[in-house]
Amino acid sequence: MEMEADSQEREALHHEAQNKKEKFSVKGLWDLLWSPINWFKMLSSELHWSFVISVVIVYGISQGLSMGLSRISIQYYLKDEQKVQPSEAQVYLGIIQIPWMVKPLWGLFTDALPILGYRRKPYFVFAGVIGVVSMLVLSLDKKLDLTMSLLSLMVGSAGVAIADVTIDACVTENSISHPSLAGDMQSLCGLTSSVGALVGFSLSGFFVHLLGPKGVFGLLSIPPGLVIFVGMMLRESHLHSFSHRRVSEKFLDSGKAMWTTLKCSSVWRPCLYMYLSLALSLSVREGMFYWYTDAKGGPSFSKEVVGSIFSIGALGSLFGVLLYQNFLKSYPFRDVLFWTQLLYGISGLLDLVFVLRINLKLGLPDYLFVVIDEAVSQMIGRLKWMPLLVLSSKLCPAGIEGTFFALLMSIDHVGILSSTWAGGLLLHILNITRTQFENLWMAILIRSILRILPIALLFLIPRTDPNSSILPSEMLRTKKGDDLESENLEMASLVNGI
Repeated sequence: MEMEADSQEREALHHEAQNKKEKFSVKGLWDLLWSPINWFKMLSSELHWSFVISVVIVYGISQGLSMGLSRISIQYYLKDEQKVQPSEAQVYLGIIQIPWMVKPLWGLFTDALPILGYRRKPYFVFAGVIGVVSMLVLSLDKKLDLTMSLLSLMVGSAGVAIADVTIDACVTENSISHPSLAGDMQSLCGLTSSVGALVGFSLSGFFVHLLGPKGVFGLLSIPPGLVIFVGMMLRESHLHSFSHRRVSEKFLDSGKAMWTTLKCSSVWRPCLYMYLSLALSLSVREGMFYWYTDAKGGPSFSKEVVGSIFSIGALGSLFGVLLYQNFLKSYPFRDVLFWTQLLYGISGLLDLVFVLRINLKLGLPDYLFVVIDEAVSQMIGRLKWMPLLVLSSKLCPAGIEGTFFALLMSIDHVGILSSTWAGGLLLHILNITRTQFENLWMAILIRSILRILPIALLFLIPRTDPNSSILPSEMLRTKKGDDLESENLEMASLVNGI
């Protein structure tokens, strides 16, 4: 009887332990699923929900979704309708991005030149209007030549850039007032951008196949329309005492403040590194794209397959954001940049394996190998980019946050433009054309070697971590009564609006 009682007691204890284990597993899974929502709630509580919504719309839809839809559309438009060479396509893609290089100009306008008493609302509306018009022109004009097409694409790019610099001002203001959340804010920007790009790339191949590039340009008029909506619903303090006679004085003061900040060694050294690290990473993207879709020398991927490849890349980029947010955001800048730059160069060799068709000798199908390649490359690229974004937000002095962050981002875009045009020149020198890809492997090898060189320049990066201030304390204080002081921007409620 005692043995039977002991056996029943042990069995009851076993069942109780098993039930606790199952409850713990369910609770752990539930907590894991709710952690992103709790993170959004935390950011909304600390930074105000209107800021979070604005980031989602501008970064997630205007930039992320639009980028996903537009990239493949523009590539097929230049390749199939304008019949340009891959080296020429890279030059044209660089020209389209020129509005991003003059971001400090948009930043000066948003910081120093209110319109009708508002510093933010009119710029969102203006950015949305020119974006809608440019995309409709591309979509509806059937006989648009190359020059006018590039001009329309540049105007659309300018609309996205203006909306970007306006929301960047809010990000940098909050990075200064909440330094411990600087990494979280950049993760929010990267997360929404990556999710939007994932959706855009997933749909892009299907839409290009179904509607053609011009039809997709018509769809791309919707995101800037939402930017107009954001500008109309934005509640902002009205400036009653603003004098337009002081605009030139403010521009001059902002210019002096930027120049004073740039002369600080803790600022110009990271700026130099950011430019060189981007410029040395030569882009041969168009050469790879033309080879992807070539029926003879390449794997001859369809539009839908190309779109799915880029969507996997966007997923890899999103995974990179999550990795940085959860594991790397507190590590010193130099440590993260060393390993990510090294891995960035090594990952470029996957393209070499693909172009030389070594993957087939190893028994790996083209599609399986290329999605692995794209996911890994985009993940590492995002991991390399995230600390640079956080570092940039730490370099912005109070009062001209939007302008100076725009200046830093324009430096980055000059680096990207240098990379794109230098890569186009390399494709031209190696005689890589619409149908000839014999030397593409050489371009990839040169690019991969150059990607590792920025490691030798890491001495330009401060040894601090993202939770520490970099600028002198006097640069982080806004003068009392300064007209450029940060304002609390809130989104008007739809219910109240009705």
